Amino acid sequence: RGHTPFSARRNAQPGEKATLGGYYTQDELRDLVAYAKQKHIQIIPEIDLPAHCNAAIAAYPELCCSCVHEHLAVLPGLGGRKAEIILCAGKESTFDFIEGVMDEVMDVFPSEYIHIGGDEADKARWKICPECQKRIADEGLASEEDLQGYFMSRVSDFITSHGRKVIGWDELTNSSFLPEGATIMGWNGDGSAAFKAAACGHDFILTPAKIMYLIRYQGPQWFEPLTYFGNITLKDVYDFDPCEFELWKPEYENQLLGVQASMWTEFCYSTSDVEYQIFPRLCALAEVAWTEPENKNWEDFLSALDAFVPRLEEQGITVAKSMYNIQHTITPLGDGKLLVNLECIRPDMEIMVKVEKSETETIDDILVKKPITQHFVYTEAFVVEKDCTISCETYRDGVQMGKTLVLPIHFNPATGKTITNGGSSLAPVLINGLRGSLKRSDFEWANWNGTKDVEFTVDLERPYRIDAVSLGCISNYGMAVHKPARIEIFASDDNIVYSSLAVRDFSFEEIFREEPTFIEDLLFDFAPLSTRYIKVVAHPYGLCPESHVRPGRPAQLYFDEFVVREAL
Repeated sequence: RGHTPFSARRNAQPGEKATLGGYYTQDELRDLVAYAKQKHIQIIPEIDLPAHCNAAIAAYPELCCSCVHEHLAVLPGLGGRKAEIILCAGKESTFDFIEGVMDEVMDVFPSEYIHIGGDEADKARWKICPECQKRIADEGLASEEDLQGYFMSRVSDFITSHGRKVIGWDELTNSSFLPEGATIMGWNGDGSAAFKAAACGHDFILTPAKIMYLIRYQGPQWFEPLTYFGNITLKDVYDFDPCEFELWKPEYENQLLGVQASMWTEFCYSTSDVEYQIFPRLCALAEVAWTEPENKNWEDFLSALDAFVPRLEEQGITVAKSMYNIQHTITPLGDGKLLVNLECIRPDMEIMVKVEKSETETIDDILVKKPITQHFVYTEAFVVEKDCTISCETYRDGVQMGKTLVLPIHFNPATGKTITNGGSSLAPVLINGLRGSLKRSDFEWANWNGTKDVEFTVDLERPYRIDAVSLGCISNYGMAVHKPARIEIFASDDNIVYSSLAVRDFSFEEIFREEPTFIEDLLFDFAPLSTRYIKVVAHPYGLCPESHVRPGRPAQLYFDEFVVREAL
C-alpha cells in the first residue's frame, strides 16, 4: 500500500512493485508474545478465513476458485471486485494450506484461543465454482452459506484437535450450523447476531460496530483526523451496557465472555495515529468491562480520567482531547431564523460564545457597516437572523480546554426558511447557513443512497425576485459519493403548478473524476423572475461502473448548502 488515503488507493497492476510492506519473523512474534505476557496480556492471533486472504491468494493463486482468471494482487484499499476473491472451499489443497499455516501459528502463539475470522466472505465466486458446487453436492449442503459453515467447522475441528479454542465473527451464524464450541464475536450493527449463537449455547463477545469500532470519529469531526463511518464518542463507549439489549437474557451472563473495542488502521500511518484513536476511549471500555453497571458514574469517571491521562502522556502516549470539543447543531426555524445549539460531552465544561456581526446604519445618507460583538456564557440554544461568525470554546477554571469552534453563518433568501425532507432527515442543513466540511459525515451534508431520484422543495415564505440558485455538492471517489447525472430546478407561486427554470446534465467523466475529496457549487442561472417555491430534482447516475473501486454500488448523493440569489 502507499501513503494515500485508504479510500483513494488503487489496486496494483501486473508487474507493479509494492511501495510499502514488510513482515514479522516468527522469532520477532515470539518476542512480542513474551513481552505481552510480562504485561499480563494474551495475544490472540486472527487468521481470517475464507475472505480477507488476498495476500495469500496473490502468493498462491491455486488457492482460489478455478473460475477466477484475473490478475491477483494484495489489495491496498477497497479492491473493487477483487475483494470478492476468497479461498476455494472445494479444493482439498486449500485445507492442506490452512492446516500448515495454523500449525505454525499455534507454534508461535500459545494462546488459549485462535481467531479464524469468517467475516465479509462474498460468495459470488463460490456460486459459479465447479469445485465449490461439487463440495455442496457431496456434503449435502443447502447453500453457499452452509458451505462456509462446513469450511469453518473443518478448520475449527483441526484447531480444537490441538487443544485450542476457536473464535469467529458473527457471520458464522448465517449458516445452519456453527463450528462446535466456537465463541462468536458480534460486530455487525449493534452486535445482536451474537445472540443467535448464545441461544444455541455458544459463548460470545460483543464488539458492536455502532459503539465499539474505534476507527470512527471520537468527537466533533471538524477537529478530527480523517477516517469514516460517523461518531463514537468517549461517552458512547462508556454508556454501553451489553445487558440492555432487547435480546439479552439473564442466562446469557455466563456465556458473555466480555466486550471488545476494535481498532482498524486503514487511515492510520503511525503509532501516534493509532494511539490517538484508542485513548482515552480504551479507558471507557475498561469501565464497561470491569465496573458493575450500578457503580458506573460519568462524572466520577471523568474525574478519574483527568488524573490518569497525565500518566499516559508521561509515557509518551498520544491522547485525544476530543472530549473537550464542542458539537454544534444549527436548525432552520422558519421566518429566516436559525437556532444554534452547542454541546460538550463533559458536563463540567463552561462554553464561552462570541458572536461577531455587523449592523447597517445610515449616517448622513451614507450606508456604513457597524461591527458588533457579543460575548456570553452558553446556557441554552440561541437564535441568529443575520450574517455572523460564531466562535465558541470550552473552559474549566478559566483555562481553555477544547479547540475553538468557528461557525461562519451566511444568509440568503432560503436560509432559515422551510424545506421538505426529500427522503433525508438531514435536509434542513441545506438551508442552515453553514457549509459542510470535506468530511461528508460531519452532520452538515444531506445525503441520499443513490437508488432513486431526490426531490426537495424550499419555501421562501414570500415571493423573491431571483436569477440563480446554487447547490453545494461533495465528491469522494473512494466512498462512491458523486454528482448526479442530472439536476432540474423548478419554480412555483403556489406549490402546485411548477415551471422549469434550469437543467444541468453531467457527463460520465464529470461524475467519476478520480480525485481526492472535493466540493463544488453547482450554479444554475436563469432569467429573473419572482417566485416563492423552488423545487430541486436530482437524478442519480445509478450503479458505479465496473472500473470503479466500488463497482456495482449506487453512486450516493451528498448536498450542502442551497443558495438562492436575488436579482439586482
